[in-house]
Amino acid sequence: MSSHREAPEISKDPVADNTDTYAFVSPDKPDTVTIITNYLPAEAPAGGPTFYEFGNDVAYTIHIDNNGDGVADIEYQFTFESRIENKTTFLYNTGPIKSLTDPNWSKRQFYKILRTDKKGTVLLGEGLACPPSNIGPRSTPNYEALANEAVHSLSGEVTVFAGQRNDPFFVDIGSIFDLGDLRPFQNLHIFPEAATKGTDSLSTLNVHAIAIQVPIKSLTAHGAKPTEVMSPKSVLGIWGSASRRRIRIAGEGDEHLESGPFVQVSRLANPLVNEVLIPMARKDEWNGTTPSEEEQFKQFFEHPELAELLPVLYPGVFPNLAAFKGARADLVAILGTGIPAGVIPGFQNASNSGVFADMMRLNVAIPPAKEPNRFGILGGDLAGYPNGRRVTDDAGAISLRAVAGATLPLVEPKFTADGAANLLEQGLDPLPIRAQDTFPYVGIPHSGFDSPSETS
Repeated sequence: MSSHREAPEISKDPVADNTDTYAFVSPDKPDTVTIITNYLPAEAPAGGPTFYEFGNDVAYTIHIDNNGDGVADIEYQFTFESRIENKTTFLYNTGPIKSLTDPNWSKRQFYKILRTDKKGTVLLGEGLACPPSNIGPRSTPNYEALANEAVHSLSGEVTVFAGQRNDPFFVDIGSIFDLGDLRPFQNLHIFPEAATKGTDSLSTLNVHAIAIQVPIKSLTAHGAKPTEVMSPKSVLGIWGSASRRRIRIAGEGDEHLESGPFVQVSRLANPLVNEVLIPMARKDEWNGTTPSEEEQFKQFFEHPELAELLPVLYPGVFPNLAAFKGARADLVAILGTGIPAGVIPGFQNASNSGVFADMMRLNVAIPPAKEPNRFGILGGDLAGYPNGRRVTDDAGAISLRAVAGATLPLVEPKFTADGAANLLEQGLDPLPIRAQDTFPYVGIPHSGFDSPSETS
């Protein structure tokens, strides 16, 4: 699910692979929104001697649309630079790294941030330090302190972080892509009496996260924090992307020449879309388009292949889904236009433009939940996915249920979803170390020294 190695070309370019995007009203600072975009899927913690880092030749961008037309009104662009401080050693570090300026740290990475809006482009910060990778107890003895040192406060009440984190996405990739053979439901498939708990495929792996926390008033079209849930002004459309220069000429050693404009090679808003809805032959094309160009892919939202396969893979389990032959207006609303007013009492996250675009729509007038439900809106929690997406939301299970028909009654009142659709899940309980209560909200990465082997 989501976007780990989801398209043929981007799977060969992990530093530009946008794996997940999260957007939510900050639970401890409800006047702000936190946006997180993750890259570099499936990082093995024991990644030395050349540990993982962002691409120095990639432009990472967070896009915000505040009028619903599928075009970004505000962009935050992050670009990175690596510096080798000690050019005589093969080691990433020659002793314990106790601070972000420790001379024992041989190779460091820094970044700058540009904000672009209708007023122009401004530099928010430069020379901002990333933390090192979490190597182990001798090399990074107090990793939490190092990570906290890499949380930077900028002007305009902006807080940023960029660096390695625990991959918060929990998913049983092995079962989902084995013809949808979900382990908790194997007894309904072709393996009687074989139902088991799911296997969390990413539970021991890391990712690189870019997180930014900004005042809500600095993102809305009218420059104020909305208070009316039912107003279109309360909805932001958010997505992440990665871009490379159009021309790259390789030279001797590590020297190369780049030229031309940046070309988008990856994008991600809602989980599931490119990985499960878009056909393989068009996945790379989709990665290069913008939400405003989404209309050409609408047929795949209306008629998802997985929805047609589920009744075949699980005979008799989803009879109503098997009988439903129309376009999936529920998925179009959830992923493409936002859920309109009148569907869920006291809720909407649709703009009034009617533009079909894959954006993570967040109604910023809805406060954080006091007791979050990991099934988000399907669990009665209006502050959760698909109203934005929190780090702890079970996006995998929510997406599976939606495709299986659990959300059909939202826009098809005469249609009753199968009971199985409302129960569908991966059988996973997310580990608490995947998230934390304060910015950047994504948990501390696994240590290379302590990580299990891939065969354990």
